Amino acid sequence: MGKEETGFIFKTVHALMAARVSFFAVAIALLLMNVHATTENQPGEAFNFSYSGNTGPNKWGNLNPKFSACSHGKLQSPIDIVKEKAVLNKKLKPLTRRYYPANVTLVDNGFNVEVHYGKNVGVLIVDGKNYTLKQMHWHSPSEHRINGVQYDAELHLVHMADDGNFSVVAILYRLGHADPIVAQIQKKLDELENEVRAGHGDAHIVLGTVNTKKLMRRTRKYYRYVGSLTTPPCSQNVIWHILGKVRSISKEQVKALKAPLKSTCKNNSRPVQALNGRQIELYDELH
Repeated sequence: MGKEETGFIFKTVHALMAARVSFFAVAIALLLMNVHATTENQPGEAFNFSYSGNTGPNKWGNLNPKFSACSHGKLQSPIDIVKEKAVLNKKLKPLTRRYYPANVTLVDNGFNVEVHYGKNVGVLIVDGKNYTLKQMHWHSPSEHRINGVQYDAELHLVHMADDGNFSVVAILYRLGHADPIVAQIQKKLDELENEVRAGHGDAHIVLGTVNTKKLMRRTRKYYRYVGSLTTPPCSQNVIWHILGKVRSISKEQVKALKAPLKSTCKNNSRPVQALNGRQIELYDELH
C-alpha cells in the first residue's frame, strides 16, 4: 500500500468518524478500499525481517516495497487500549465462533510458531460475515497493551474472509498455571526445535487432529478496532477483537514457544502504534 493510498484511506476514515457513522461503516469503507487485501498478503510474507537491529520494526517499511504500510500506514497495530477511552457499544454481540476438531500442522516461521489449520475448521462470524480460521500463533511479550500494561504473551487467532480481509481474535496471557491450548502442542514444540537445530529451513510437525473447543469459551468482554497485521506486510485490512479476560500461561510454555525462533525474533512483539483518531469499541456483557 503506497503513501498516497494510505493517506486517502486515513482521511476517509477520519471523515466518517467525525460524522459519527457506526464502527462498521468505517470498517467497510476501509476494507473495500484496501485493494491489496489478497490471499497473498499473509502475515509474515517474504520473511526477511526481525525484531531488532537493521531489520527491526522501525526498519520494516524499507525492507520491501510491499511493506510500505509498516512505516506509512495510519491504521497500524498493535495499540495500547486505554479503558477509559473505549466506547461502549450496546449493539455489539458476543463473538460467534464455530470451530470443529481439525487436522493441523505446527510450523516454525522463524519469527513465530504457528498452528496451521486445514480446511473446514470453522469460522468467526462478524455481523453476518464468515471469516474462516486459518492459523493461530503466539507473541511474547504481548503486542497489545491495556492501560499501558504489557503482558507475558499473546495468542492471535487469524481468520480470513473470502474477499481476503482478516479478523483476528487476540488473547492476552500473564504468567501462572499452564495454558490448556499450548499444552496440546507443548511436547511437539521440542520436536520442532530439534528440526530447526538440524537445519531444516521449513521445519514443521504434523499434529493430526486437535480439539478446538477450548478456543470457544464464552466471551463476556472484548475491545474492537480497525487495524493491521502486526507483521509485514502490515496490511490495513484487519478487524481486531482483544478479549478482556487475561488468561494464564506457564513460564515453561513461554520458553517452549520461543525456543524454535531465530535469535532476533525471540521477543517477537511489535511496539504499539499510534491510534491516529481511531475509536476503540467495547463489548461488555454486564452493561
